[in-house]
Amino acid sequence: MNPAYIIVLLTMLASWLIQRRLQSKFEQYSRVGLQNGLSGRQIAELMLADHGITDVRVISTEGRLTDHYNPADKTVNLSEAVFAERSAAAAAVAAHECGHAVQHATAYSALQFRSAMVPALSAVSKFMPILLFLGVIMLRTTPLPLGIGVAFFALTTLFSFVTLPVEFDASKRALAWMDKRNIVTPQEHVMAKDALKWAAMTYVVAALGSLATLFYYATLLMGRRRD
Repeated sequence: MNPAYIIVLLTMLASWLIQRRLQSKFEQYSRVGLQNGLSGRQIAELMLADHGITDVRVISTEGRLTDHYNPADKTVNLSEAVFAERSAAAAAVAAHECGHAVQHATAYSALQFRSAMVPALSAVSKFMPILLFLGVIMLRTTPLPLGIGVAFFALTTLFSFVTLPVEFDASKRALAWMDKRNIVTPQEHVMAKDALKWAAMTYVVAALGSLATLFYYATLLMGRRRD
């Protein structure tokens, strides 16, 4: 079996295991009520206010673990559970997403670079799956479609790795603010930090998985060129 194919399978397995672990951690910490009694929405609004951010709205969005910050319309989107819950998990997620809003407000360089990549990524993502599919089928005839597909996929891999410092920095900002503001007790801080650690691990595995997949397609392309 191709070593690149084995790496892809292993990263897929690791991704599944970490997702399961993340869900387990959030379920566990969601059952631990915050001593201060604040909901995720209230924590998010407080963190934004403390950083002088007045043009960002905190809204509820459907789904579970669908929380995100949207720089386009300046909204902190909290999943229904996080929006209303008063738990260590909700506090961690709400503060983390506000960490992205703070990054945006302070022109954090990694976030700016990541945002600048989005238009190009959106454009190539429409054609990349087709190019990779056709590239593999037509590999014995011409390496061109696969070569272009690999170049496009390299952009998505770069995007995955650029995302890592953005996510780690947002968590760092969130934990620092919660401690400074006494949002969490020392015990709750440990739970919030652990929840954010496992959330960050999903991005790490996604980046490694993207790199492994890129390596797989690049190996096919290089093999064709040696023939």
